[in-house]
Amino acid sequence: MEKEVTIYDIAKILEISPATVSRALNDHPAINSKTKVLISAKAMEMGYRSNTFASNLRRRSTNTLGVIVPRLNSHFMSAVLAGMEQEANESGYNLLISQSLESAKKEISNAKTMFNSRVDGLMASVAYDTETFEHFENFIKKGVPVLFFDRIIDHPKCSGVAIDNVLAGYEVTSHLISQGCRRIMHVTGNLKRNVYSGRLKGFQNAVLEHGLKLDDDLVVVTDLSQEAGKFVAQRISEMEFQPDGIFISNDLCAVTCMKALKEKGYLIPDDIAVVGFNNDPVSQVIEPNLTTVYYPGQQMGEVAVRSLINHLKGTQPIDVSETIILRSELIIRGSSTKMAVSY
Repeated sequence: MEKEVTIYDIAKILEISPATVSRALNDHPAINSKTKVLISAKAMEMGYRSNTFASNLRRRSTNTLGVIVPRLNSHFMSAVLAGMEQEANESGYNLLISQSLESAKKEISNAKTMFNSRVDGLMASVAYDTETFEHFENFIKKGVPVLFFDRIIDHPKCSGVAIDNVLAGYEVTSHLISQGCRRIMHVTGNLKRNVYSGRLKGFQNAVLEHGLKLDDDLVVVTDLSQEAGKFVAQRISEMEFQPDGIFISNDLCAVTCMKALKEKGYLIPDDIAVVGFNNDPVSQVIEPNLTTVYYPGQQMGEVAVRSLINHLKGTQPIDVSETIILRSELIIRGSSTKMAVSY
């Protein structure tokens, strides 16, 4: 393995001081342009690499933000990361991204890596089975800001960015009721997560407000996978009193459920109206197109990074324990329109 080239090696060959080499490579105004070009050319020729880590340690800043997401193979999360990347780049920051793969154990490992990498701030959307804040405590102790997005943990020293899931759940359910649905099933995820508990609360509020009966048999907790979609379709086919509408908290699960129901002979939306969540591209591939909720992923990423960087720069400190709420939007398509009723 070749020895790492240092500024001292460059200085020795050019017969100048290491300080001059250092200043030239950092574009110091005291060094004339001719000398800068000479030194830069020699550095490139010799394969010199700046030791950014050591430099960051001296400055006590890495200009790097950590991001932990549940999974990367998600249209919504890709949109969030695109927004984060754009906002971070414009402000001169880099992102260090990792995924928990919906595992609290992996999330703990990710958090440790981020902490040891000395990120200036951390943004996290917690895993499906995360139950504790403990692995984020070291960041708080060191004064490193932690911001949760989408799936948030309420903590007095952390802020968050999310949508109003209660309102979104209420609007979906009210729409199904406006289409004549009276026995609506809600398929959700782990209710320890704010996104799913919020949508369930909105569903329940709408059902009660419209004078319908809440039925525990019509609330199904799953992992919202494609297999879960098939399971729900099979469960419906075996029910004595079947639902006439379904609100599923994930588009991929909803599309899989629709496909399985159609294969069993159900007409969508005539027999069962279906609504998903996230406005994933797959929602416009299935026929009829899936009614869903637009989730402002890119905006969420931009707002999260902007808030964190403004806090780090001291221009606009984050209001800890406060969640920034973004607006979602119900997108009505063919899978739920039983009647020509506007909403």
